[in-house]
Amino acid sequence: MLALFYIFIAVAIGVSFWQITRILNFRTAIATDKDNDVQGKLFLGFLAFLYAMMIYCLIFMNVLMLPESASIEGEHDDRLFNITFILIGVVQFLMQFLLFYFSFKYRGKKENKALFYADSHKLEAIWTITPAVVLVVLIGYGLWQWNNIMDLSDAEDPLIIEVYSKQFQWEARYAGDDNALGRGNVNYIKGINTMGVDMTDVNAQDDKQVTEIHLPKGRKVIFKFRSQDVLHSAYMPHFRAQMNCVPGMVTEFGFTPKFTTEEMRVQSEVVEKTAAINKIRKEKGEDPYVFDFILLCNKICGASHYGMQMKIVVEEEEAFNKWISQQPTLAEVIK
Repeated sequence: MLALFYIFIAVAIGVSFWQITRILNFRTAIATDKDNDVQGKLFLGFLAFLYAMMIYCLIFMNVLMLPESASIEGEHDDRLFNITFILIGVVQFLMQFLLFYFSFKYRGKKENKALFYADSHKLEAIWTITPAVVLVVLIGYGLWQWNNIMDLSDAEDPLIIEVYSKQFQWEARYAGDDNALGRGNVNYIKGINTMGVDMTDVNAQDDKQVTEIHLPKGRKVIFKFRSQDVLHSAYMPHFRAQMNCVPGMVTEFGFTPKFTTEEMRVQSEVVEKTAAINKIRKEKGEDPYVFDFILLCNKICGASHYGMQMKIVVEEEEAFNKWISQQPTLAEVIK
């Protein structure tokens, strides 16, 4: 497929140069009805090719898309994406047809005379007001969804997790039984206190630092982000969540996981995508891939940015409680 793409690019460049040389000769040449007829038919041919590529991408490239949102809040992101995608797709399909078909239908002929059409206030109002109304609705829905993610004041018994970013690694800290994180600052970084937690803060004593994030299914999780060095971006694609990690300040968002890792692995979309990935990995002689939720950095933060990842495990509440109870507190680790 990649080779076909390169061939298409090479042909397109060749045709472009050929057309440029023809244009340079147009100063002395006059287009005939035959030239116009050929160009009009080529427009129809390109329209057919464009539609074929659109249909191919919609059907066969869908495997590259993310599966269903793994968070309750992310359902609205998917819905907004689908609405926008359908609207743009319909407009694209119709407008391309009108542009290329009318170019063919009204191609130049000696007996034809161009119609001068000054303006129409009605048409101007229609194609100005209609997109404006559509944009207002889409932007309004987007703002509502943003507030839904960012307004964490009404969360009942949320799980509080701090995610700490640095070149090129993630670390995480869970609030203890008091459900409050201790203060953190880069000035407190020393030895094994790699997240810079103020151990004189009483709230920090029962905090738990981990190298892998575990989340309970169905419980609201509030993430608080800090950065040690440069601007990073915490991206959890399967939960439709992303937030910049800014040095010197704390940013946050929240979501509610709705699928465990095991439940996600057996979904038809995930099974199909995993099979496609493993087909490529097998050809390269690499070990098979097993689906996991993941935290990525979505800012180009340096040379090893690509490797800045952390595994996320979503499990039932009982399994999560067992796992978190086995993690030592900072007071036990930093003595």
